[in-house]
Amino acid sequence: VEEAMVDALKTGFPAHYTHPIGNMELKKAVAKKLYKYNGMKVDPERNVLITPGSDSGLFYAMLPFIEPGDEVMVPDPSYPNNFLAPRILGGVTIPVPLHERDNYQPDIDEFKKRLTNKTKMVVLTNPNNPTTTVFRKEYLSKLADFIIENDLILVVDQAFENTIFDGIEFVNMAAIPGMWERTVSVFSISKGMALSGLRVGYIIACDEIMDSLYGGAVSVIGATNTVAQIGAIAALEDDDFINKYNEIHDYRRKITYEIFNSIPGVSMLKPESSFLSWVNVSELGDSTEICSYLIKEAKVAVNDGKAYGNQGAGHIRVVHGAKMIYYKTMMPF
Repeated sequence: VEEAMVDALKTGFPAHYTHPIGNMELKKAVAKKLYKYNGMKVDPERNVLITPGSDSGLFYAMLPFIEPGDEVMVPDPSYPNNFLAPRILGGVTIPVPLHERDNYQPDIDEFKKRLTNKTKMVVLTNPNNPTTTVFRKEYLSKLADFIIENDLILVVDQAFENTIFDGIEFVNMAAIPGMWERTVSVFSISKGMALSGLRVGYIIACDEIMDSLYGGAVSVIGATNTVAQIGAIAALEDDDFINKYNEIHDYRRKITYEIFNSIPGVSMLKPESSFLSWVNVSELGDSTEICSYLIKEAKVAVNDGKAYGNQGAGHIRVVHGAKMIYYKTMMPF
């Protein structure tokens, strides 16, 4: 990846814009990846849009659909931007609780109870952030039926799809019959490929949805960084390095699981994906106070579970994905 970007820089080409919908060579590499890993056969000219990271991609995926007052169902706990982006667009976020006792799998009855004539969309992160849950096929099939029956749109963020453990099956929602026409899928090279600094993501959708997204791309998301897209091509063309990363993440999740479950008053389920741990500290007290204590006394920063929804209270999210390098002038501890 580094060599591809350095070689490109020497030509001077990356000083110029790429087409707002993305480098065609990258779009073709994405289409090959989708066919190989996701069971999706897409036209790179019609169904792929490159974005400057998946956060902007997630927001942009919702933009054509949400009008003021529209309701958007979001599993809780979930990625904070899943709750925030609909509100920025004037929509109303409707949290749908996930429970630890159910291994955080979606309960279709919880969705049905919250359905109104204003419901427009479901936003899903799968594998889930922060719980690391990989949503199982039996639950996703029921959710797909619910979405189809009620004429809803699904936006699904699959940023962590590269890092799944224990042979758990990953189900691509857009590949479920009847879902391609009403699903906008958002992907990233930031997580499994550990290329977060390149800020490259991509959106996959059917022709009708993509017409709208293509039409507004230049005005809303602009053109994704030219040299970063060249790096992304190299990563997609030879992605074996992900396997080594996953070996490291697998080792770390097992150690983390053992350590936290050995602490009185602390518990967690074994992570199913990613490089995260979702830790229940409710027996110790308020999660916000615990986070403050850890940063003050242990010089360790963790995420307060409250940021991930109402169900996140009493939990912390721990990231054990990378060795961080800090300049002493920036981080005195």
